[in-house]
Amino acid sequence: MKKIKSKVIVITGAGSGIGRALAVQCAKEGAKLALNDFDKKGLDETIALLDKTEVISTVFDVSNREAFYSFAEQVISHFKEVDIVINNAGVSLGKQSVIQTPWEEFEWIMNINLWGVINGSKIFLPYLMKQKEASLVNVSSVFGLMGIADQTPYCTTKYAVRGFTESLRMEMLEENVNVISVHPGGIKTNIARNGRGWDHVEDKEKMIALFEKETLKHTPEKAANIIISGIKKNKEKVLIGSEAYVIDWASRLSPLRFPKFIFKQMKKKMNL
Repeated sequence: MKKIKSKVIVITGAGSGIGRALAVQCAKEGAKLALNDFDKKGLDETIALLDKTEVISTVFDVSNREAFYSFAEQVISHFKEVDIVINNAGVSLGKQSVIQTPWEEFEWIMNINLWGVINGSKIFLPYLMKQKEASLVNVSSVFGLMGIADQTPYCTTKYAVRGFTESLRMEMLEENVNVISVHPGGIKTNIARNGRGWDHVEDKEKMIALFEKETLKHTPEKAANIIISGIKKNKEKVLIGSEAYVIDWASRLSPLRFPKFIFKQMKKKMNL
């Protein structure tokens, strides 16, 4: 897919961060957009940035399968087709162990980060497969490449997204749908600040600020450009940030020792 001009692109989680940056960049390149987010205010703000772009939007939780089906029906009714689906919506939990994580929060993050991707993929695939060329993009994380302590629920979802996407890619090898897994490093978004699971932390604001300072290095705009470039080049795996390349390489070379090294460095930097 050499260009995205005039392509119909579905983007979930478009109300902020990478999703918003993707919507803005795709609009600049002349794409037609179908956007989703759980936050109506954020989604409206994104749409306000899309000057002269053909766009439809719906507010719903991606874990809600019935709402996702309705969204797909709305997209097809309006545009008649879909060329690219980017399952970007995701949430996070604060620093907490598996034992500390309530069942409800574990289920909450699994439902959005994993089932949201499965819903978007399974529901839109029949439409993508009708196109001469199409792309399905699922956003995982560098934490889908390496496990890390006190982020087990989040890592669980992102590893699952990676496995789901890689398996689905094999199923699509003889089809016209290119399936891409995306692994962002530290992107400057509000995912940590808006996440659950910080209540047990004594100084929540200080911990979040320290986390953002030490780990968030790249802009959503940079991430969006890399993802769009990956779509155009029909890549199968997209890494965002130098740390993503390091983690991808080192976790395969030394899958046991490297995560321990990273954990020690994080404890030292963040005084954990």
